[in-house]
Formats: sequence, structure tokens, C-alpha cells
Amino acid sequence: MWLKKRMIPQQWQAAKEVIKKIEHAGFEAFIVGGAVRDYYLKKENNDVDIATSAMPEEIQTIFSQTIDVGIAHGTVIVLDCGEPIEVTTYRTESTYSDHRRPDTVEFVRNLQEDLKRRDFTMNAMALSQSGEYIDYYNGRQHIDSKVICAVGEPDQRFEEDALRMLRAVRFAAQLHFSIEENTFEAIRQKAASIEYVAIERIQVELSKIFISAHASFGIDYMEKTTLGDYLHGNFTASNWAHYYSEDRQVGWAYFCLVNGSDLSLLTKYRCSNKDKLFVKTVLDAYESLRNGMSLVDLLRYDTIVLKTSFQFTIWQNCKLELSYEELVARKNALPIQHVNELAVTGKDLLDWSSKKRGSWIKQTLDAAVEAVLNEEVQNDKQQLKEWFYAFHDEG
Repeated sequence: MWLKKRMIPQQWQAAKEVIKKIEHAGFEAFIVGGAVRDYYLKKENNDVDIATSAMPEEIQTIFSQTIDVGIAHGTVIVLDCGEPIEVTTYRTESTYSDHRRPDTVEFVRNLQEDLKRRDFTMNAMALSQSGEYIDYYNGRQHIDSKVICAVGEPDQRFEEDALRMLRAVRFAAQLHFSIEENTFEAIRQKAASIEYVAIERIQVELSKIFISAHASFGIDYMEKTTLGDYLHGNFTASNWAHYYSEDRQVGWAYFCLVNGSDLSLLTKYRCSNKDKLFVKTVLDAYESLRNGMSLVDLLRYDTIVLKTSFQFTIWQNCKLELSYEELVARKNALPIQHVNELAVTGKDLLDWSSKKRGSWIKQTLDAAVEAVLNEEVQNDKQQLKEWFYAFHDEG
């Protein structure tokens, strides 16, 4: 039976029920796309899509609960079976004048016509309810050979959607598959057309490369195919030889680092403000580590930032006097773990002084934090008051 316990039960069981009902109505229906690829690879995938010979209106007749999410392109979400399942009518596509989207879509009743418009052979398989693979383009053979191969003519596939070139690199990084020779050459010849793709779509694919099990392998393909030449930043594989992370923010921080700590790249790739703050903080911490991190810096950075910046020193082959464990132990031994733990506030300083509000308050609080960290004074309000008078020569 094709439904295995190792799969996510709800999605796959719901998909099976949807297929049963479509077939009962006299139409074909199959699981298609990445779910079939991952099923063959024995990987979990909870994004289960169905392709069918039924037209969108016919799907709406078969099921009582549907949502039109892309009915112009043949897609309807079916809700009847407990989980939302995306069902799309077999279709062919016309020319892609903008290298991103088909100018027109034509619905067909033939599965092979639908599958041949897909990007790579491993994504152009279908799975029947009985567990039979429909594999017109040798997808299983290419998976077994660990090869990423375009369906049909590679030039045409990349002319249709230039993002597919970057997807080939991403799959190489995720699966550690090589890119088939003709497919590789087509990417190299068409690399410049990546500039037609929306930067947000590129950012998503780069993020997936950065968190892939073999990110450096993907970056190597960015360099060899020359795709990197047409994107913001430098993609030099040697910089990524020791890199590994499952956190996309860490990936973007490292990308900025190997590009001379160029934070403007985050704006160019439309990264979020949250991403920007994390990356800046990590890069600052990395510089502090390289220059000898002060006690104030240890207080300033949380353990996630410290761990990330320490990883950067390893990936960049920087020698430090302290191990990460020693660094964390030193941080944990600080008299306070956050500036908010300081026993005095700006209001206290105003109460103790005849001065008006001004920048001196922050300067004094910073000095007080440093004095506590250096154990020149205990984090006690009365002792800090005495320290304050001595500091300002007012006592």
C-alpha cells in the first residue's frame, strides 16, 4: 500500500480520499510534484498536490467544500477530506514572454502533457492511488543516479522560467545531486536571464541553499554556472567550505560576512528588518571576538549571537584564545546578565544630581554597568549611589 506510516498521515490520507472521489466521478487523479520525489527518496513531505483530468468546475461539482485559489490556472483547494488538498487540472502552457509566468494556460485531459511542462525529471513523476509510479521522463533513474536533469530541452525549460536555474542549484545543495551536463550547460548559457526573476523569489531560493545540508556544493554551482555573476554579492565556493547551518538568518549573516560585511545586500534581497538586526548584531559580535571580546560585549550579546559569531570564526579559520565553552562560562559568571538588571535607573541619577536630563545619563549608566562587570562596585543601589558621587565628584 502506497500510504506508509513514515509519511505524514493526515495529508496523505486526505489526498488518497480526494483521489478516490475524483476517480469515482470518472476522472483521473494522481499525486504529483515534490511529494512524489520525496516519497521515492523516503523523505517526509507534507505538501501533497494532486493533478487531475477533471476541469476546475468539475472538481467543484464533486466536492462540497472548495476554495478557488488559482482557478484561472486550474487550481482548486479541496477541504472535504479533513486536510486542505490542492487539486490542479492537467494543463499545458504557452510562451513565457517575461521568463517567469506563462502567457496563457490551456487545460488538457492528458497526464503526460501536464508532466512534460515541469522543470526536472525527478519532479515530473506521478503516483497513483495503487502505488504505481507514472514516470515518462526517467525521474527514478535520475534520482538513483543522483542527477538533476531538465525535462525535455533544458534551454526551453529555463526560457520558460529563469528561476528554474536557481532551483537546480538549490536541489543540488539539498540532495547533493550533480546537475546533468546538458542541463548545466543550458544554465551557463542562460544565466543572465536570472535578472528577469523577482528578487523576492531569488531570496527564497538562496535562503534554501543557505540551510541545505550541502550548501557549499550549491555555492560551487553558483560559481561554475556563472549564476552568481548576475546576482548581488559574490559567490565564491572556497568561502563556504566549512559552513553549515539550518538557520536562514545565519546563512544571510555569513553571506554578508564573506562579502566584506556588506549589510546593503540585505536590502537588495528584500530581507526583513528582523533579518537585518540579527545580521548586524552577529557581525558586530564576530568583530568583537576577533579583537578580544570585552566584558561589556559579553553582556551585550545573547548566547545565540555568541554561538553564531563563534561559528563564523571557525568557518573563517580564525584562531581564538578561548573555546566557545569558556566564552559561555565567562558570560555566565558575569555579576549581571542584562543591562536591565543594573540596580539603578536614569531616574535615580536625576534624583541624586542637580543636572538636567541629557546624554550624561546614558554615559553614566554605561559606566556603572562597566564598573559592576569589572567588580569595581557591587550591583547594589546604595553602593552604586556612592560610586555615582565619586564618579561625578559630587559626594
